[in-house]
Amino acid sequence: MKEEDVDWLIYHIITQKGEVTADDLADVSGLDAAAVTTSLDRLDRYFLIDRTSGKIRTLSVGEALIKCQAKNDGTLPYIIENGVIRARKSGYDRK
Repeated sequence: MKEEDVDWLIYHIITQKGEVTADDLADVSGLDAAAVTTSLDRLDRYFLIDRTSGKIRTLSVGEALIKCQAKNDGTLPYIIENGVIRARKSGYDRK
């Protein structure tokens, strides 16, 4: 199965279930744990899902936009780490 097809399958299972674990995804999808983890890494990198305390859920459009901006815009005074908003420690000048 191609990576895109795996990601599509995993993403749609998450949207249907609301909040799941990686083990749930492996059981429902029939894929092995390594394939599920690799897919979750890609979906997380593309700001489509959130993984917190072992639970996985899809991000809303607004959440995805804010998360993307916080990661890629070095001028913002904050960052988001593991679902927590934190003050940026360096690289931000308040002038």
